[in-house]
Amino acid sequence: MKLKHLAWALFALAACKQKPAMPDKQLNDLFDKYWETRSRLYPLDATAQGDNRYNNLLPNDQTAVFRDSLKSFYQESLDKVNEYNREELNENDRISFDIFKYTMEMKLKGLSLGLTDQGDGPQTSYMIPFQQFWGLPLTMGQLGSGEGSQPFKTVKDYENWLERVKAFSLWTDSAIVNFRKGMAGGVVLPRALVEKMIPQMEAMVVTDPAKSLFYGPINKLPKEISAADKARLTEAYRQSILTELVPSYKQLADFLKTEYLVKSRPTTGQSAQPNGAEIYAYLVKYWTTTDKTPETIYQTGLAEVKRIRREMEKVKTTVGYQGDLQSFFASIRNDRKLMPYKTPEEVLDAFRAIHKTMEPSLKKMYSRVPKSPFEIRQTEAFRAASASAEYMPGAPDGSRPGIFYVPILDAAKFNITSGMESLFLHEAIPGHHYQISLQQENTGLPRFRRFSWYGAYGEGYALYCESLGRELGLYTNPYQYLGALGDEMHRAIRLVVDVGMHTKNMTREEAIKYMTDNEAIDEAGATAEIERYMAIPGQALSYKIGALKIRELRAKYEKELGPKFKIAAFHDELLKDGCMPLAIVERKMDDWAKKQ
Repeated sequence: MKLKHLAWALFALAACKQKPAMPDKQLNDLFDKYWETRSRLYPLDATAQGDNRYNNLLPNDQTAVFRDSLKSFYQESLDKVNEYNREELNENDRISFDIFKYTMEMKLKGLSLGLTDQGDGPQTSYMIPFQQFWGLPLTMGQLGSGEGSQPFKTVKDYENWLERVKAFSLWTDSAIVNFRKGMAGGVVLPRALVEKMIPQMEAMVVTDPAKSLFYGPINKLPKEISAADKARLTEAYRQSILTELVPSYKQLADFLKTEYLVKSRPTTGQSAQPNGAEIYAYLVKYWTTTDKTPETIYQTGLAEVKRIRREMEKVKTTVGYQGDLQSFFASIRNDRKLMPYKTPEEVLDAFRAIHKTMEPSLKKMYSRVPKSPFEIRQTEAFRAASASAEYMPGAPDGSRPGIFYVPILDAAKFNITSGMESLFLHEAIPGHHYQISLQQENTGLPRFRRFSWYGAYGEGYALYCESLGRELGLYTNPYQYLGALGDEMHRAIRLVVDVGMHTKNMTREEAIKYMTDNEAIDEAGATAEIERYMAIPGQALSYKIGALKIRELRAKYEKELGPKFKIAAFHDELLKDGCMPLAIVERKMDDWAKKQ
């Protein structure tokens, strides 16, 4: 009997050892406390994520005090997480540990280089507070229009925005101080970008508050609000526009026009800036989450451009065009048969039809789909001229849908070879909407993972989704397939021109020509793209580097697993744990493949 009891005891002990480790409560408490502090530091991010506790706050992130507080916060967080033994954690906590440690180290490195930390957004010198593509003056327009993530449903919501606005003038003063520091130290934006920023600021300056973008919420006052409150809020918004917002935007416009423009630089790339090479190397790592060198990425870009050109030549032959690729691009840009739309609604309906076409195949390729609602909308007029099609995430609780925004300046010139099908796959479904919504809806993740963003993963996955077109019943029209190749080419070109401008003295004009030589884009479109890469060095690299890694992993597991490989299982595993650096993705997916 004693031997029998001993045998059962040994069996029970072995069984206990095989059980997965429980989540580490103290570690997850650390993650929760980190996120609480981060939400207060970045209240605009909190608003976007559906956390409405700080909708009235707009911290002045332009001060040295703010940057110092970030350094202390990130260093303390890193020190605390390093107290844990990674090998003693369960699988999910190990992933959290790896992501958290990587993130803290990268943020501290960026701050040590004099870069700002804007949550999950771009990192640029604190002496360049914003540019023509990203920054608070543009974000304020999106939030205050009533069409963004800032809620306008209750009296409290309307009052929150008024409080947020009051802090904008202080931010504006500090931003100008930092711009001037940059002027003194040679850290300034290229002139071509400043010339775009001035009209953006001037567009916000009005004499009639009812014509302001920021009057939008008053035009949509909910019927539940009393007549007295409606009258009070209307007057408060009129005063806020005239006495706070308009003066701030006028101040920025005047400063850029009279002081900053003459000090802006004629050069194009980051290498022209003090410590430019080291900063660009950091930004490459920040955006790609790899240790790839700029030169390696540049050579990858050249090879991809060459490969995709061969595919484009095949399409040209298929449709019977006799000239070279360059003239082919020109012909399709001006071919009225490829511009079948008359109204913006017809363009939006065409995108809805793309969604309907691929729905049956989607069910075979994805077992897990988001609960979050989804909408397709036209981009607001105030930003359409300088905007790309984009996805705005919904609220995690479903109160705000995920929105695919399409800029339509002239529906009659909207060309199907712009890559409508690939664009929808990337920005909408199964691209950003699936990935971001599934991540936000996964309450089993710590909040710092539910709402994190790594461009190489997020944009890489979305670009990978463009390669699924044929599997999803799309790309049957050769011109739509050409558009998809154009989109892929666009991301390959980015590897060449981003690295070229920021390390090889490639000029803005040379980069524009390289782009127009290799894809069906007009000069105005290429100019806007190249100027974006000038403003945000390294960001454009994340798409192609991430997509190549995901495609590489899929091919590896298809070969290793053979008939055991299931595409839906691969996609579900890839998405279920949310955004993370690529090295951590590969380690996680390798573990998954072994279990198959």
